[in-house]
Amino acid sequence: MAASLRQLRAYALLLQERNFTRAAAAMHLSQPAFSALIGGLEETLGVRLFDRSKRHVAPTVEGADFEPAARRVLTEFDSAIAGMHDRATLRRGRVSLALLPSLAAGWLPGVLARYRALYPGIAVDVADVLSEPCIERVMTMQADFALAAVRAETPELQAQVFCADDFHLVCRADHPLAKAPEPIRLRDLAAWPFIHLSRTSSVRQYLDAAFRPQAMDTVMEVDQLATVMGMVRAGLGISVVPALALFHFEQPEIATRPVRLPGLARRIYLVRRRDRSLSLAAQALHDMVLAERPVPVRSRRR
Repeated sequence: MAASLRQLRAYALLLQERNFTRAAAAMHLSQPAFSALIGGLEETLGVRLFDRSKRHVAPTVEGADFEPAARRVLTEFDSAIAGMHDRATLRRGRVSLALLPSLAAGWLPGVLARYRALYPGIAVDVADVLSEPCIERVMTMQADFALAAVRAETPELQAQVFCADDFHLVCRADHPLAKAPEPIRLRDLAAWPFIHLSRTSSVRQYLDAAFRPQAMDTVMEVDQLATVMGMVRAGLGISVVPALALFHFEQPEIATRPVRLPGLARRIYLVRRRDRSLSLAAQALHDMVLAERPVPVRSRRR
């Protein structure tokens, strides 16, 4: 029979008190019940741990030698219990989130500021990557959940609609399209030099599908929306970007206009594994993320 934690605690108390009566009282036990714990531990170990007399209790050589191992077990157990309690009360833990760069830079900081104010002991890992790497991180359990522009419904993954995103023209404020009558048509866009995002981005894939078969006068392809902003501000071309990325273009020199073309609307999905429950820390962030979804830009227009 293995030694129990209760027996180890009784042993540690008797080492400290050197008195059965006081040690029993500290464990809220009768002296016979306490003595039975010590006797049971000695029987399990096959050695005598204490020399007893009416006036004297002292550890044997084996009893003294056993102390470091017993205290290590008790310390590790108490530490494990305290750690789980901290996790249960959201005082400790770690969350990993993968999401699109536009969401990570524009919308997420405010959400994380409120989350950290509530749970300052929770560490948050953020991966601001494109949709496919987002999904891969959830698949390989590097992320608890992801926000991506891909509906990743598989036997391993589940996806729910998180928010919808429309598209806007961005151009210099002195550009003719900045004051053109609505609606802005595809041929209006095709008449001007166009700055595209790279073909690996979900934005580019949406635009290519909506523009087909109209050919655009593409002057350059770049990887980052911040680069698109710089090129547009310099007058090198126009572009069309998602509403969730418009914070990059809040510049006096840049105008934005809604663009409504058939099929040109993006959905963002919250993706997580089907076979894995979220930790308490991850569940708290998951619930906050759903409660504070981005508000579409057109709903904020005056």
